[in-house]
Amino acid sequence: MYDMIKKLSEKYATSMVNLRRHLHQIPETALMEFETKKSMVSQLKKLGLKVSTNFWRTSLVALLEGKSKLPCVAVRTDMDALPVQEKTGYFFTSKNPGCMHACGHDAHMASVWGAAKILSELKENLGGSVKFIYQPSEEEPPGGAIPMIAAGVLKNPKVSAIFGLHVDTTIPSGKIGLKDGPLMARVGDFNLTVYGKSGHGARPQETVDSVVVASHLVTAFQEIASRQVNPLDPVVVTIGKIEGGTARNIIAGHVTLYGTVRMLDDRLAKKMPGMIKKIANGVCNTFGAKYELDYQTGYPVLMNSPEINSILASVTKRMYGRSAVETIKRPGMGAEDFACYLEKVPGAMFILKAAGINFQRREIMFSELSFYLRTSLPFPETMSRITFWTFSGLPAPIFIVKQLHFSRIFL
Repeated sequence: MYDMIKKLSEKYATSMVNLRRHLHQIPETALMEFETKKSMVSQLKKLGLKVSTNFWRTSLVALLEGKSKLPCVAVRTDMDALPVQEKTGYFFTSKNPGCMHACGHDAHMASVWGAAKILSELKENLGGSVKFIYQPSEEEPPGGAIPMIAAGVLKNPKVSAIFGLHVDTTIPSGKIGLKDGPLMARVGDFNLTVYGKSGHGARPQETVDSVVVASHLVTAFQEIASRQVNPLDPVVVTIGKIEGGTARNIIAGHVTLYGTVRMLDDRLAKKMPGMIKKIANGVCNTFGAKYELDYQTGYPVLMNSPEINSILASVTKRMYGRSAVETIKRPGMGAEDFACYLEKVPGAMFILKAAGINFQRREIMFSELSFYLRTSLPFPETMSRITFWTFSGLPAPIFIVKQLHFSRIFL
């Protein structure tokens, strides 16, 4: 059976690359993934899967039923692209100006389709069902996971475990990265608008310069990490966008800062809005300005299940050897709304190492994923074998992972 999985993975490798390149050419930002959805609905229906398009907005869910509906495991991929102008010059470059799959979601979608393709040809051997969740709006808080969960994506049939992946082109291909517990950070996003007093640039004494106030705030916010938080508690405060002003010789009456905060400690997360307000009060009072703060609590800490990770590790090691699994020592300060699923059911996100020999600078790193996909571990094959690990009806020792029952097979 597992030789067959490997053969099918090799058979459809080119199809997966071609699908990824097609998706790369039609990137769409959060909740605008209409062409992306249309493409994936067509591809998944060709596999004979039951495709639902009415869960939430631009999402779709495909169900593959084996011998029975239960147990059911889910594989989730994100769909949205980023508002980035692609300048790679590759023949499969983005056709949508100002939009690019710069975070690898095109690769995620193609890989999950590959797993669906392989498993659909082997469904008579499946002892349960698999949900393939194509989720929009991962890049734009509040994200797509929460509304999809509310719409019942983890029900009918009830999902017992969920898997996700994220490509990483900073480490050479041929490995997956696993980390028990926290893998990614909690996020908080905020917009802070400074209100000063506009006037002529030649008479600043008659104004309250909101640009100057905002500039002081940008540097003052960095004191949160360096002076207000325990040095052993990771925290990042980033102002990614500043907007304000109308002309070079007019002092701006208001300026808006767009920021994000990342941390691993839930207690610190609760204090963060107060810390930002305290600094904003002090700086604005000093200059005679006022402000408004809109702070939104974002995705939770992504907590991987050690039990699910052990399955990922065991399958990968049996397939590719012990060196194919790398233990991630520290969590990253990125954020992922896959964390929301993990608050409901056991699961794990693994990191697919995908840097090729032609690795280039990070700002264009995902432009070469067609090459990386060829040189990295084949996720569809990995996911297919994990599924058979879960559903195997063969006589074998049984062990319990929380409330899950996985039949152990030897690969």
